[in-house]
Amino acid sequence: MGDHYFSAHPSAPEQLRRIRVSLADRDVEVTTAGGVFSPDHVDSGTRVLLSNTPEPPAGGDFLDLGAGWGPISLSLAMLSPRARIWAVDVNERALDLVRRNADELGLDNVNAVLPEDVPDGISFRTIWSNPPIRVGKAVLHELMETWLPRLAERSDAYLVVQRNLGSDSLHRWLDAALDDRFSVHRHATAKGFRVLRVRRHGSPATGAVEIA
Repeated sequence: MGDHYFSAHPSAPEQLRRIRVSLADRDVEVTTAGGVFSPDHVDSGTRVLLSNTPEPPAGGDFLDLGAGWGPISLSLAMLSPRARIWAVDVNERALDLVRRNADELGLDNVNAVLPEDVPDGISFRTIWSNPPIRVGKAVLHELMETWLPRLAERSDAYLVVQRNLGSDSLHRWLDAALDDRFSVHRHATAKGFRVLRVRRHGSPATGAVEIA
């Protein structure tokens, strides 16, 4: 794959920078750097996700899969201050930025960690993710098979994927790969992106998710 934002230790110069962004209806200043995803702004896919996803639960464990410098994790932490946010990434530089930004914004409910550092027993009340599509289908599918089964019962994951990078094929694959405890629907479409909603049903089964 070469050196990219999904490298564990990017070789690109760090080049720390400060940018102003709007997260959870707050104008804030954050630190980003070279060698992480979208260092100059909140990327279009993440903006679509944040604009088209319902308010998260009030508490519980939440997962931001592929956190980057932290726009999703920081938003979740501000929206649900009683929740515990797991900001997961393989890029150590990105995780350092999430920690720095959470600390500067006074958000003490964000844990920025490597995938292997999330305790096995935790299940998630919600998962929000702009997944790293460019890692390739095999790695992407492994990520989905690893993390989506960790949704708590009666909980939802929201995944934003660009249409021309395979959102519909991912939707079909999820339908086939996940067992009947799950359902997958297109939740929203905007600016060339799809937001997919993956629900883990409970026992007895919850009702079907309405199709947007």
